[in-house]
Amino acid sequence: MTGLARQYGTLIALIVIIVAFSIASPGAFGTASNLINITQQMALLAIVAIGATMVMAVGEFDLSTAALVSFGGIFIVFLFKLGVPTPLACLIVLAAAGCFGAVSGYIVAKFEVLSFIATLAAGTIIGGVTFWLSDGATLFGDIPAGFRDLARGHALGIPTLTWWLIGVAIVVWLLLDKVEFGRRLYAIGGNREASRLAGVRIVPNTMVAFILCAMLAALVGMLLTGRIGSASPTGGGGYLLSAYAAVFLGMTAFREGEANVPGTLVGAGIIAVIGNGLTILGVSTFLQDIITGAIILAAVLVRRIGKGA
Repeated sequence: MTGLARQYGTLIALIVIIVAFSIASPGAFGTASNLINITQQMALLAIVAIGATMVMAVGEFDLSTAALVSFGGIFIVFLFKLGVPTPLACLIVLAAAGCFGAVSGYIVAKFEVLSFIATLAAGTIIGGVTFWLSDGATLFGDIPAGFRDLARGHALGIPTLTWWLIGVAIVVWLLLDKVEFGRRLYAIGGNREASRLAGVRIVPNTMVAFILCAMLAALVGMLLTGRIGSASPTGGGGYLLSAYAAVFLGMTAFREGEANVPGTLVGAGIIAVIGNGLTILGVSTFLQDIITGAIILAAVLVRRIGKGA
């Protein structure tokens, strides 16, 4: 019984939170339309968190993800202003983000620099580039209607952003759980030296994890720009803490102590449900930051207590 509670406790917590808010506000929260709306609200956060899940799988952190979200939004509008077609502009943004991720991953894996330090420095550089491209201002205009459609509207009754989340989650879940690449990442995260002795190539595999994480963060920046019709050089600032809160929560679900996509989705769902529920109940938005921080502490404590049990 204790094992089941430990494995599925986070999922049970999500269900309990949903039921509690549904009872507190059945006419607003406890409706099918609002629950679908929550999936749309959590989509961008969850995609960033899924990228972070890959980096966490190798036992590292990427603190540049928030800067990459801002960069993705600003750079795509910058390219639009230059007249670059939408498909090419999207590829350029993803490639540029991938280059940033590759450099961070190489420095971390090759020179064994602490990922906190390497990615904090990378995020500072990326933030500087972003402010340079935008002159520190929010960019409006020149955003093609077709690009905006990538993040707006519905398909089959489901918000477009939710479909993006479903697609990304399935692809990354397959990468981590169903192919050899994922097994290599988990092996590196579990025991780097043993993996090296077993023939796992540490540097390229770690680089790929950072590259994919960076590209997903930039994708979120582009989707956010398409949704709101503008790009801010600080638009990604709120994603870092919440994304890692989702990952840490996910590490307490399904596979204890191991980053995994289903767990990350549950973690992101908890954060989104709490935010949505508190907003509906008229609770101050400042409390959401406090609760998010408390969630991270609770997740860490649960992991530590679980290991000591």
